[in-house]
Amino acid sequence: MHKSAFILIFAAILASACGQPAPLPDPGPATIPMPSAVLEAGAEVSVALNIVFTEGPAADAEGNVYYSEITSNRIIKYMPGGEWSEFRRPSRRANGLAFDPQGRLLACEGGAEGGGRQVTRTDMASGKVEVLADNYEGKKLNSPNDITLSREGRIYFTDPRYGAQDGRELDTEDVYMIDTNGTLSRVLTKPDITKPNGIGISPDGKTLYVADTTDEPREARVMAFDLAADGTPSNGRKHYSFGTGRGIDGMTIDTEGNIYGAAGNNNNPPENLAGVYVISPQGQLIGRIPIPEDSATNCTFGGKDLRTLYVTAGKTLYQIRTKNPGSLVYPPL
Repeated sequence: MHKSAFILIFAAILASACGQPAPLPDPGPATIPMPSAVLEAGAEVSVALNIVFTEGPAADAEGNVYYSEITSNRIIKYMPGGEWSEFRRPSRRANGLAFDPQGRLLACEGGAEGGGRQVTRTDMASGKVEVLADNYEGKKLNSPNDITLSREGRIYFTDPRYGAQDGRELDTEDVYMIDTNGTLSRVLTKPDITKPNGIGISPDGKTLYVADTTDEPREARVMAFDLAADGTPSNGRKHYSFGTGRGIDGMTIDTEGNIYGAAGNNNNPPENLAGVYVISPQGQLIGRIPIPEDSATNCTFGGKDLRTLYVTAGKTLYQIRTKNPGSLVYPPL
């Protein structure tokens, strides 16, 4: 085990909530305020851990945070207080992670060299790894990216393909559902979505949110879909747009239904700046939690009260305290 000794704190910009579900204006740091309405009073972002290319965080019932370190092809276990250890190496290019209602770790394994191109489930007591999905209608998945679960235990994951397209077998980049009986279904494809990435479910279980990017013309947006009793999404509509900026990579949702989306870019103006963009259930931008590293990739809630927001960005795991707990199927509040 090792201990992180590097702590970074940067100033908060407190202001009232603002914004509309429309393309972002001037991306200057003064344009979008800190979302003080959802943050604990005086909360500031600090570094929890500093490693390499972090992604896909998920917290367990003890407050430990598991996240993917894609460059080194491993999953890291971070323990509050600064200690960390390797949970799995190689991780088969694990990206998005989540815990199911039984406390088992789900992993989207990507399509880069050494990647599994599958979704797996790990029993944390025995260490047994089970493959839940690796193909659709006999064709290998593209590169499972991000994942979320319903209260009923249905699993939804996105399957885009970034970078090299070698070995790709599916023509489209889609959203899939693994039902409670283990059946895999493709539930969203073109024209409803084009290139899905981050994914989340509202606290009442009635809305599925998908971060999607279109081309010709390019638009980064958050799409909302109604969820039927059988888990099927329908009635897609644009919930929020980043315009031509860098949209949400990964997302999480609090108990009030606010979306926390890791988005933006600090090194490619005039794109929107990197941070966690907080979007209300009505599709309004509440504010941005600025992240100094480029670029923010994902986020989740953790801690004993689920009010610590963990953010992966570049080589760093950040943390900040919030007013509202996260809406997660595990661990329970």
